Amino acid sequence: MDLTDAVWRKSTRSDNGGSTCVEVATNLPDAVGVRDSKDQQGPVLTFEPSAWVTFAQATAAGGFVPRS
Repeated sequence: MDLTDAVWRKSTRSDNGGSTCVEVATNLPDAVGVRDSKDQQGPVLTFEPSAWVTFAQATAAGGFVPRS
């Protein structure tokens, strides 16, 4: 997948140092890219846009319980 035109952003809720963040590119035509902000040249996970929306909505609704 060509990610040349990907516009990466991270959450405004990221820590101030930016050391524990993921970045998301939602401007791609047929995918959403997710990468580690500390390894911007590293691997990228890609999701179908509908799967990403489902994940984001479930997360916002508290659908995931943090591990202790």
